[in-house]
Amino acid sequence: MSFPAPRRPGSPRTGLRPWGGRRLPWLLLISALVILADRLTKTLVTLRIPMGGAIAVIPRVLRITHWTNEGAAFSLFADSASPHTVRWALIGFSLLAALIVLVAMVRLGNRFTLTTVALALIFAGALGNVHDRILYGSVVDFIEVHIFTYHWPDFNLADSSIVTGACLLLLDSLLPKKTAAQ
Repeated sequence: MSFPAPRRPGSPRTGLRPWGGRRLPWLLLISALVILADRLTKTLVTLRIPMGGAIAVIPRVLRITHWTNEGAAFSLFADSASPHTVRWALIGFSLLAALIVLVAMVRLGNRFTLTTVALALIFAGALGNVHDRILYGSVVDFIEVHIFTYHWPDFNLADSSIVTGACLLLLDSLLPKKTAAQ
């Protein structure tokens, strides 16, 4: 009796590698570090700065504050007539977005590119903020920036991670791509 040769992960016959290749664990490590930094900074702010308080880092430019945001980005929907519905809609949207990004990371995880790093950052930011919404009903925002007379809405590391990831995706889409002939 003859048995076929076992298929090795990543062989041309299967076309797939376990965990999306060897790079996926590194991408997940990036995500985990961002989530850890987000949790630590939010916890420190909550413990050390009273609600509504602030510490000037660069006078008239950058302050560390302590606010909560029940809404979406820029406090959208924060004053909704049904905050409970908004909260769970934001949680559902964030979890769906995180799942889609995770699937993309798994599919592209055999390469370490600008796109995969961007996805790791977006994934971490989504999970960082959804964690707060599930456990506390709101997100802690603590970075306040003033540029001349413009005041940017307060944000946190998870928000920064999402925006940085989106900017990296945009940058990657603008960079010339190598073709098979190159």
